[in-house]
Amino acid sequence: MTSSFDFAPLFPAGLPAPSARWTGLAKYSFVGGNNDSEQVPLDELIEAANLALQREGRSLATYGLAHGPQGYLPLREFLVSKLKRDAGVNCTVDDLLIVSGSLQALDLVNNTLLARGDTVIFEQDSYQGSLNRLARLGVNVAGIPLDADGMRMDVLATTLADLKSRGIRPKYIYTIPTVQNPTGSIMPESRRAELVRLAAEYGVPIFEDDCYADLVWSGQRPPAIYAMSPNGGVIHIGSFSKSIAPALRVGFVVAPWDVMSRMLSLKTDAGSGALEQMVLAAYCKPHFASHVPALTKVLRTKLDTLMEALNEQFGTAAEFEEPKGGIFLWVKLPDQVDTLKLYQAALAAGVSINPGPEWSTNKGHSSSRLRLCFASPSHQQIREGVAVLAEVCRREFGVPARSANVEKRA
Repeated sequence: MTSSFDFAPLFPAGLPAPSARWTGLAKYSFVGGNNDSEQVPLDELIEAANLALQREGRSLATYGLAHGPQGYLPLREFLVSKLKRDAGVNCTVDDLLIVSGSLQALDLVNNTLLARGDTVIFEQDSYQGSLNRLARLGVNVAGIPLDADGMRMDVLATTLADLKSRGIRPKYIYTIPTVQNPTGSIMPESRRAELVRLAAEYGVPIFEDDCYADLVWSGQRPPAIYAMSPNGGVIHIGSFSKSIAPALRVGFVVAPWDVMSRMLSLKTDAGSGALEQMVLAAYCKPHFASHVPALTKVLRTKLDTLMEALNEQFGTAAEFEEPKGGIFLWVKLPDQVDTLKLYQAALAAGVSINPGPEWSTNKGHSSSRLRLCFASPSHQQIREGVAVLAEVCRREFGVPARSANVEKRA
Protein backbone atom coordinates (compact mmCIF):
# COMPACT_ATOMS: atom_id res chain seq x y z
CA MET A 1 0.00 0.00 0.00
CA THR A 2 1.34 3.44 -0.92
CA SER A 3 1.24 5.93 1.93
CA SER A 4 -0.31 9.34 1.24
CA PHE A 5 1.37 10.82 4.31
CA ASP A 6 4.32 13.02 3.35
CA PHE A 7 7.31 12.08 5.50
CA ALA A 8 9.80 14.15 3.45
CA PRO A 9 9.55 17.35 5.58
CA LEU A 10 10.40 15.27 8.65
CA PHE A 11 13.67 13.84 7.37
CA PRO A 12 16.68 15.48 9.09
CA ALA A 13 19.42 17.12 7.04
CA GLY A 14 22.37 14.90 6.16
CA LEU A 15 20.53 11.65 5.50
CA PRO A 16 22.10 9.46 2.79
CA ALA A 17 20.38 9.44 -0.60
CA PRO A 18 17.37 7.11 -0.72
CA SER A 19 17.96 3.53 -1.81
CA ALA A 20 16.50 2.17 -5.01
CA ARG A 21 14.16 -0.79 -4.85
CA TRP A 22 15.85 -4.18 -5.15
CA THR A 23 15.35 -5.62 -8.62
CA GLY A 24 17.66 -8.64 -8.37
CA LEU A 25 21.20 -9.38 -9.41
CA ALA A 26 22.32 -8.67 -12.96
CA LYS A 27 22.64 -11.64 -15.32
CA TYR A 28 26.41 -11.21 -15.14
CA SER A 29 27.14 -9.91 -11.66
CA PHE A 30 30.72 -8.82 -10.90
CA VAL A 31 29.82 -6.62 -7.92
CA GLY A 32 29.89 -6.88 -4.16
CA GLY A 33 31.75 -9.32 -1.96
CA ASN A 34 29.60 -12.31 -2.88
CA ASN A 35 31.31 -15.67 -2.86
CA ASP A 36 31.04 -18.99 -4.71
CA SER A 37 27.75 -20.58 -3.63
CA GLU A 38 29.06 -24.08 -4.35
CA GLN A 39 31.83 -23.55 -1.78
CA VAL A 40 29.51 -22.76 1.13
CA PRO A 41 30.13 -25.82 3.35
CA LEU A 42 26.44 -26.57 3.58
CA ASP A 43 26.46 -30.13 4.95
CA GLU A 44 28.93 -29.26 7.67
CA LEU A 45 27.00 -26.10 8.60
CA ILE A 46 23.78 -28.13 8.89
CA GLU A 47 25.60 -30.59 11.13
CA ALA A 48 27.06 -27.74 13.19
CA ALA A 49 23.64 -26.08 13.54
CA ASN A 50 22.08 -29.30 14.80
CA LEU A 51 24.92 -29.89 17.22
CA ALA A 52 24.88 -26.33 18.55
CA LEU A 53 21.12 -26.26 19.03
CA GLN A 54 20.99 -29.68 20.69
CA ARG A 55 23.83 -28.75 23.01
CA GLU A 56 22.97 -25.16 23.91
CA GLY A 57 19.75 -24.18 22.18
CA ARG A 58 17.95 -23.23 25.38
CA SER A 59 20.56 -20.55 26.07
CA LEU A 60 18.93 -18.57 23.24
CA ALA A 61 16.46 -17.48 25.92
CA THR A 62 19.15 -15.20 27.37
CA TYR A 63 20.61 -12.15 25.61
CA GLY A 64 24.17 -12.88 24.51
CA LEU A 65 23.67 -16.56 25.43
CA ALA A 66 24.77 -15.48 28.94
CA HIS A 67 28.30 -15.06 27.54
CA GLY A 68 28.35 -11.28 27.93
CA PRO A 69 28.33 -8.40 25.44
CA GLN A 70 31.58 -9.40 23.67
CA GLY A 71 30.09 -12.48 22.06
CA TYR A 72 29.83 -16.26 22.29
CA LEU A 73 32.83 -17.53 24.24
CA PRO A 74 33.61 -20.67 22.15
CA LEU A 75 33.76 -18.52 18.99
CA ARG A 76 36.11 -16.05 20.68
CA GLU A 77 38.24 -18.99 21.87
CA PHE A 78 38.45 -20.28 18.29
CA LEU A 79 39.51 -16.82 17.10
CA VAL A 80 42.24 -16.58 19.74
CA SER A 81 43.84 -19.77 18.42
CA LYS A 82 43.23 -18.93 14.75
CA LEU A 83 44.72 -15.43 15.01
CA LYS A 84 47.77 -16.80 16.82
CA ARG A 85 48.31 -19.55 14.24
CA ASP A 86 47.62 -17.55 11.08
CA ALA A 87 48.55 -13.96 11.89
CA GLY A 88 50.89 -14.11 14.89
CA VAL A 89 48.37 -12.22 17.03
CA ASN A 90 48.63 -12.78 20.79
CA CYS A 91 45.27 -11.89 22.30
CA THR A 92 42.80 -13.23 24.81
CA VAL A 93 39.03 -13.64 24.66
CA ASP A 94 38.78 -10.35 26.55
CA ASP A 95 40.46 -8.52 23.65
CA LEU A 96 37.82 -9.76 21.17
CA LEU A 97 34.39 -8.41 20.30
CA ILE A 98 32.03 -10.30 17.97
CA VAL A 99 30.15 -7.93 15.66
CA SER A 100 27.57 -8.09 12.86
CA GLY A 101 30.07 -8.24 10.01
CA SER A 102 33.12 -6.00 9.62
CA LEU A 103 30.79 -3.15 8.56
CA GLN A 104 29.56 -2.88 12.14
CA ALA A 105 33.19 -2.95 13.24
CA LEU A 106 33.87 0.05 10.97
CA ASP A 107 30.95 1.93 12.48
CA LEU A 108 32.00 1.19 16.05
CA VAL A 109 35.61 2.27 15.49
CA ASN A 110 34.51 5.43 13.65
CA ASN A 111 31.92 6.36 16.27
CA THR A 112 34.48 5.82 19.02
CA LEU A 113 37.26 7.90 17.48
CA LEU A 114 35.88 10.37 14.95
CA ALA A 115 34.15 13.74 15.06
CA ARG A 116 33.12 15.97 12.16
CA GLY A 117 36.14 17.79 10.75
CA ASP A 118 38.67 15.14 11.85
CA THR A 119 41.29 13.77 9.46
CA VAL A 120 42.13 10.13 8.70
CA ILE A 121 44.67 8.55 6.36
CA PHE A 122 43.59 5.95 3.80
CA GLU A 123 45.06 3.98 0.96
CA GLN A 124 44.22 5.88 -2.25
CA ASP A 125 42.20 2.95 -3.59
CA SER A 126 40.16 1.46 -0.79
CA TYR A 127 36.96 -0.18 0.34
CA GLN A 128 33.87 1.73 -0.75
CA GLY A 129 32.04 0.97 2.49
CA SER A 130 34.78 2.64 4.52
CA LEU A 131 34.94 5.72 2.28
CA ASN A 132 31.16 6.22 2.22
CA ARG A 133 31.00 6.23 5.99
CA LEU A 134 33.64 8.96 6.27
CA ALA A 135 31.82 11.18 3.76
CA ARG A 136 28.64 10.95 5.84
CA LEU A 137 30.57 11.71 9.03
CA GLY A 138 32.16 14.84 7.52
CA VAL A 139 35.69 13.51 8.00
CA ASN A 140 38.65 14.59 5.84
CA VAL A 141 40.53 11.80 4.08
CA ALA A 142 44.19 11.96 3.03
CA GLY A 143 44.81 9.31 0.35
CA ILE A 144 48.18 7.56 0.04
CA PRO A 145 49.08 5.98 -3.33
CA LEU A 146 49.69 2.24 -3.55
CA ASP A 147 52.25 0.21 -5.44
CA ALA A 148 52.62 -3.57 -5.83
CA ASP A 149 53.44 -3.83 -2.09
CA GLY A 150 50.53 -1.74 -0.82
CA MET A 151 50.55 1.70 0.79
CA ARG A 152 53.69 3.70 -0.07
CA MET A 153 55.60 4.56 3.08
CA ASP A 154 57.53 7.45 1.50
CA VAL A 155 54.29 9.30 0.72
CA LEU A 156 52.84 8.37 4.11
CA ALA A 157 55.90 9.87 5.85
CA THR A 158 55.57 13.09 3.84
CA THR A 159 51.84 13.29 4.52
CA LEU A 160 52.23 12.76 8.26
CA ALA A 161 54.94 15.46 8.41
CA ASP A 162 52.78 17.88 6.40
CA LEU A 163 49.73 17.31 8.58
CA LYS A 164 51.79 17.77 11.74
CA SER A 165 53.19 21.06 10.41
CA ARG A 166 49.58 22.24 10.07
CA GLY A 167 48.69 21.14 13.57
CA ILE A 168 46.63 18.15 12.42
CA ARG A 169 46.92 14.78 14.15
CA PRO A 170 45.09 12.12 12.13
CA LYS A 171 42.74 9.95 14.13
CA TYR A 172 43.95 6.77 12.43
CA ILE A 173 45.74 5.24 9.43
CA TYR A 174 43.34 2.78 7.78
CA THR A 175 44.92 -0.03 5.81
CA ILE A 176 43.89 -3.35 4.24
CA PRO A 177 47.41 -4.85 4.21
CA THR A 178 46.65 -8.50 3.49
CA VAL A 179 44.93 -8.85 0.11
CA GLN A 180 44.15 -5.18 -0.32
CA ASN A 181 40.69 -4.22 -1.57
CA PRO A 182 40.50 -3.49 -4.48
CA THR A 183 44.11 -4.00 -5.68
CA GLY A 184 44.82 -7.47 -4.25
CA SER A 185 48.32 -6.60 -3.01
CA ILE A 186 49.93 -7.91 0.20
CA MET A 187 52.08 -5.54 2.24
CA PRO A 188 55.45 -7.20 3.03
CA GLU A 189 56.60 -7.54 6.61
CA SER A 190 59.36 -4.92 6.18
CA ARG A 191 56.83 -2.31 5.04
CA ARG A 192 54.51 -3.22 7.90
CA ALA A 193 57.38 -2.57 10.30
CA GLU A 194 57.93 0.85 8.73
CA LEU A 195 54.22 1.62 9.03
CA VAL A 196 54.31 0.71 12.74
CA ARG A 197 57.38 2.92 13.21
CA LEU A 198 55.83 5.93 11.47
CA ALA A 199 52.54 5.55 13.33
CA ALA A 200 54.35 5.45 16.68
CA GLU A 201 56.55 8.43 15.76
CA TYR A 202 53.51 10.60 15.00
CA GLY A 203 51.23 9.18 17.70
CA VAL A 204 48.62 7.91 15.25
CA PRO A 205 46.89 4.53 15.70
CA ILE A 206 46.62 2.01 12.86
CA PHE A 207 43.22 0.63 11.86
CA GLU A 208 43.95 -2.76 10.26
CA ASP A 209 41.15 -4.28 8.18
CA ASP A 210 42.04 -7.95 7.68
CA CYS A 211 38.78 -9.31 6.33
CA TYR A 212 40.28 -10.83 3.14
CA ALA A 213 43.39 -12.20 4.82
CA ASP A 214 42.31 -15.86 4.78
CA LEU A 215 42.16 -15.91 0.97
CA VAL A 216 45.87 -15.84 0.07
CA TRP A 217 46.82 -18.07 -2.87
CA SER A 218 50.08 -19.20 -1.28
CA GLY A 219 48.44 -19.96 2.06
CA GLN A 220 51.18 -17.88 3.71
CA ARG A 221 50.70 -14.35 4.96
CA PRO A 222 52.88 -11.88 6.85
CA PRO A 223 52.12 -11.32 10.53
CA ALA A 224 49.26 -8.96 11.25
CA ILE A 225 50.28 -5.37 11.93
CA TYR A 226 48.53 -5.81 15.30
CA ALA A 227 51.07 -8.53 16.10
CA MET A 228 54.01 -6.27 15.19
CA SER A 229 53.05 -3.23 17.26
CA PRO A 230 54.95 -2.99 20.56
CA ASN A 231 52.76 -0.24 22.04
CA GLY A 232 49.27 -1.56 21.33
CA GLY A 233 48.40 1.25 18.93
CA VAL A 234 46.50 -0.99 16.48
CA ILE A 235 42.81 -1.86 16.13
CA HIS A 236 42.35 -5.05 14.11
CA ILE A 237 39.11 -6.20 12.47
CA GLY A 238 38.22 -9.34 10.54
CA SER A 239 35.29 -11.29 9.21
CA PHE A 240 33.91 -14.72 8.36
CA SER A 241 32.14 -13.23 5.31
CA LYS A 242 34.84 -14.11 2.78
CA SER A 243 36.00 -17.38 4.32
CA ILE A 244 32.61 -18.97 5.11
CA ALA A 245 29.61 -16.94 3.87
CA PRO A 246 28.85 -13.21 3.65
CA ALA A 247 25.18 -13.50 4.61
CA LEU A 248 26.11 -14.86 8.05
CA ARG A 249 27.13 -11.29 9.04
CA VAL A 250 29.73 -12.26 11.63
CA GLY A 251 32.91 -10.25 12.12
CA PHE A 252 35.20 -9.37 15.01
CA VAL A 253 37.32 -6.63 16.52
CA VAL A 254 40.62 -7.05 18.40
CA ALA A 255 41.44 -3.93 20.41
CA PRO A 256 42.95 -2.69 23.68
CA TRP A 257 40.44 -2.45 26.53
CA ASP A 258 40.43 1.36 26.67
CA VAL A 259 39.04 1.34 23.10
CA MET A 260 37.03 -1.88 23.45
CA SER A 261 35.17 -0.57 26.51
CA ARG A 262 34.10 2.52 24.58
CA MET A 263 32.94 0.45 21.58
CA LEU A 264 30.89 -1.78 23.89
CA SER A 265 29.02 1.26 25.20
CA LEU A 266 28.17 2.18 21.58
CA LYS A 267 27.11 -1.33 20.53
CA THR A 268 23.47 -0.93 21.45
CA ASP A 269 22.00 -3.87 19.52
CA ALA A 270 21.82 -6.20 22.56
CA GLY A 271 24.32 -8.53 20.88
CA SER A 272 25.03 -9.79 17.37
CA GLY A 273 23.11 -12.80 16.06
CA ALA A 274 23.62 -15.62 18.55
CA LEU A 275 22.64 -18.57 16.38
CA GLU A 276 25.21 -17.59 13.74
CA GLN A 277 27.90 -17.43 16.41
CA MET A 278 26.95 -20.84 17.83
CA VAL A 279 26.94 -22.47 14.39
CA LEU A 280 30.27 -20.93 13.41
CA ALA A 281 31.94 -22.04 16.62
CA ALA A 282 30.71 -25.62 16.14
CA TYR A 283 31.76 -25.58 12.47
CA CYS A 284 35.10 -23.78 12.62
CA LYS A 285 36.96 -25.76 15.24
CA PRO A 286 36.97 -29.03 13.22
CA HIS A 287 36.62 -27.69 9.66
CA PHE A 288 37.98 -24.16 9.13
CA ALA A 289 41.62 -25.09 8.55
CA SER A 290 40.75 -27.53 5.76
CA HIS A 291 37.91 -25.49 4.24
CA VAL A 292 39.89 -22.35 3.41
CA PRO A 293 42.57 -23.98 1.19
CA ALA A 294 39.83 -25.74 -0.79
CA LEU A 295 37.97 -22.44 -1.23
CA THR A 296 41.06 -20.51 -2.35
CA LYS A 297 41.90 -23.22 -4.88
CA VAL A 298 38.49 -22.75 -6.52
CA LEU A 299 38.73 -18.96 -6.39
CA ARG A 300 42.16 -19.06 -8.02
CA THR A 301 40.77 -20.96 -11.02
CA LYS A 302 38.04 -18.33 -11.43
CA LEU A 303 40.63 -15.55 -11.37
CA ASP A 304 42.52 -17.34 -14.14
CA THR A 305 39.32 -17.54 -16.19
CA LEU A 306 38.65 -13.82 -15.68
CA MET A 307 42.19 -12.78 -16.65
CA GLU A 308 42.10 -15.03 -19.74
CA ALA A 309 38.71 -13.59 -20.77
CA LEU A 310 39.94 -10.00 -20.35
CA ASN A 311 43.06 -10.69 -22.40
CA GLU A 312 41.00 -12.38 -25.10
CA GLN A 313 38.28 -9.71 -25.31
CA PHE A 314 40.26 -6.54 -24.57
CA GLY A 315 43.84 -7.33 -25.56
CA THR A 316 46.12 -4.60 -24.24
CA ALA A 317 43.19 -2.27 -23.54
CA ALA A 318 42.64 -3.85 -20.12
CA GLU A 319 45.58 -3.57 -17.71
CA PHE A 320 45.79 -5.25 -14.32
CA GLU A 321 48.19 -6.65 -11.76
CA GLU A 322 47.51 -10.25 -10.80
CA PRO A 323 46.15 -10.18 -7.22
CA LYS A 324 47.81 -12.34 -4.57
CA GLY A 325 44.51 -13.59 -3.23
CA GLY A 326 40.93 -12.53 -2.57
CA ILE A 327 37.91 -12.23 -4.83
CA PHE A 328 38.54 -9.00 -6.77
CA LEU A 329 40.47 -7.82 -9.83
CA TRP A 330 41.25 -4.09 -10.21
CA VAL A 331 41.27 -3.27 -13.92
CA LYS A 332 42.52 -0.16 -15.77
CA LEU A 333 40.80 0.63 -19.08
CA PRO A 334 41.95 3.32 -21.55
CA ASP A 335 41.75 6.89 -20.25
CA GLN A 336 38.72 7.81 -22.36
CA VAL A 337 36.57 5.28 -20.51
CA ASP A 338 34.48 6.82 -17.74
CA THR A 339 33.58 3.79 -15.63
CA LEU A 340 30.71 5.64 -13.92
CA LYS A 341 29.10 5.94 -17.36
CA LEU A 342 30.26 2.43 -18.32
CA TYR A 343 28.51 1.11 -15.20
CA GLN A 344 25.13 2.38 -16.45
CA ALA A 345 25.59 1.16 -20.03
CA ALA A 346 26.88 -2.24 -18.90
CA LEU A 347 24.02 -2.69 -16.45
CA ALA A 348 21.53 -2.06 -19.24
CA ALA A 349 23.24 -4.91 -21.11
CA GLY A 350 23.03 -7.23 -18.09
CA VAL A 351 26.53 -6.77 -16.62
CA SER A 352 27.11 -5.17 -13.23
CA ILE A 353 30.54 -3.74 -12.32
CA ASN A 354 31.94 -1.55 -9.57
CA PRO A 355 33.17 1.75 -11.08
CA GLY A 356 36.57 2.85 -9.83
CA PRO A 357 35.73 6.32 -8.48
CA GLU A 358 33.54 4.73 -5.81
CA TRP A 359 36.60 2.88 -4.50
CA SER A 360 39.10 5.71 -4.42
CA THR A 361 40.07 8.91 -2.63
CA ASN A 362 41.26 10.24 -6.02
CA LYS A 363 38.36 10.24 -8.47
CA GLY A 364 40.54 11.36 -11.40
CA HIS A 365 43.07 8.58 -10.87
CA SER A 366 40.33 5.97 -10.77
CA SER A 367 37.93 7.30 -13.41
CA SER A 368 38.89 4.61 -15.95
CA ARG A 369 39.28 1.82 -13.40
CA LEU A 370 36.78 -0.80 -12.28
CA ARG A 371 36.59 -3.59 -9.74
CA LEU A 372 35.39 -7.03 -10.80
CA CYS A 373 34.35 -9.71 -8.29
CA PHE A 374 35.14 -13.12 -9.78
CA ALA A 375 34.04 -15.34 -6.88
CA SER A 376 30.28 -15.45 -7.44
CA PRO A 377 29.76 -15.96 -11.22
CA SER A 378 30.45 -19.33 -12.84
CA HIS A 379 33.34 -19.78 -15.28
CA GLN A 380 30.85 -19.59 -18.16
CA GLN A 381 29.24 -16.46 -16.75
CA ILE A 382 32.67 -14.85 -16.37
CA ARG A 383 33.55 -15.52 -20.02
CA GLU A 384 30.14 -14.42 -21.34
CA GLY A 385 29.96 -11.38 -19.07
CA VAL A 386 33.40 -10.11 -20.07
CA ALA A 387 32.46 -10.52 -23.74
CA VAL A 388 29.32 -8.42 -23.21
CA LEU A 389 31.34 -5.82 -21.26
CA ALA A 390 33.85 -5.60 -24.10
CA GLU A 391 31.04 -5.06 -26.61
CA VAL A 392 29.65 -2.23 -24.48
CA CYS A 393 33.12 -0.67 -24.27
CA ARG A 394 33.47 -0.85 -28.06
CA ARG A 395 30.09 0.73 -28.61
CA GLU A 396 30.24 3.43 -25.95
CA PHE A 397 33.92 4.38 -25.83
CA GLY A 398 35.59 3.00 -28.95
CA VAL A 399 37.55 0.35 -27.04
CA PRO A 400 38.86 -2.19 -27.10
CA ALA A 401 40.53 -1.95 -30.46
CA ARG A 402 41.63 -5.56 -30.16
CA SER A 403 45.32 -6.17 -30.35
CA ALA A 404 45.72 -9.93 -30.32
CA ASN A 405 49.13 -11.44 -29.60
CA VAL A 406 50.44 -8.10 -28.35
CA GLU A 407 52.24 -8.18 -25.03
CA LYS A 408 50.27 -6.30 -22.38
CA ARG A 409 52.33 -3.32 -21.29
CA ALA A 410 53.40 -3.24 -17.66
